[in-house]
Amino acid sequence: MSFSVQKSLKTSLKSSWTILKLIVPIYILADVLFYYNLLSHITFIFKPLVALLGLPQEAALAIVSGLFLNLYAAIAFAAPLGLGAKEWTVLALFLGIAHSLIVETEIMKRLGLSRIYSILLRLSVGLLVGGLTSKLPQSWFSSNIIQETITTEQPVYQSLFDLLQNSLYESLSLSLKVIALVTLLIFFLDFIKSLAIIEKHSHKVNSGFSITVGVILGITYGAGILISEYEKGVLQKKEILFIGTYLMIAHAIIEDTLLFVIFGANPWLIVGLRLVFATLIAYLIVKYSKFT
Repeated sequence: MSFSVQKSLKTSLKSSWTILKLIVPIYILADVLFYYNLLSHITFIFKPLVALLGLPQEAALAIVSGLFLNLYAAIAFAAPLGLGAKEWTVLALFLGIAHSLIVETEIMKRLGLSRIYSILLRLSVGLLVGGLTSKLPQSWFSSNIIQETITTEQPVYQSLFDLLQNSLYESLSLSLKVIALVTLLIFFLDFIKSLAIIEKHSHKVNSGFSITVGVILGITYGAGILISEYEKGVLQKKEILFIGTYLMIAHAIIEDTLLFVIFGANPWLIVGLRLVFATLIAYLIVKYSKFT
């Protein structure tokens, strides 16, 4: 498969429309809820969850939307909250591991991993890694990135119209930044997919290659290499368990990380912790699991 600028551009335009449809209305909704102090009446249910992550209670809607929708929806809810670099890093780690549960759990199901295992693994590891990160010193999260999209204090509006006008501007500004980043990533990742080594090995059973592709390109592409081989019964259960467990913790690590780096999240901690915990937990689970 040769690299096609036209195809990548078409994909980026489709993604851009999806981003706009998600970020703009959700951002405005979050602003309205925050302005009228309605979030406190909605998010108290999730107080234990956000407390474990050391996040403000208002971040609950970002977490829930990330779990069941995607990272763009989560960012749209979180952006107006004025989170600091440390909080963005925690959010990036938890949601990087445990986002889009419904869709990605079904992909793992096709690899023979149960839905219960997939969901429990991603939620528990996300809470573990996010919770540990919230205990790290604040000095680890200093960032030189200018966080133009973040306001530490909510501005005072004269009317609802003023609020909506400002919220629309901020949401469009955020959307354009995310679109620019995602477009660059689409072109970069499409180029990687077109490389001869990807083409050569994409139809072969190779655990290391599948993990590498999944870490860079995401669960869908990494697991997709192995699904047909699993359905033929070629792969051992131990191999599937290791690869699936690893990819559920560390996948699409470039795209997921950069989306949060926009807000000052620490990329080294995000990438490092996800890779370390993916390796450690996948190894331990395979080692202590019984195979017949």
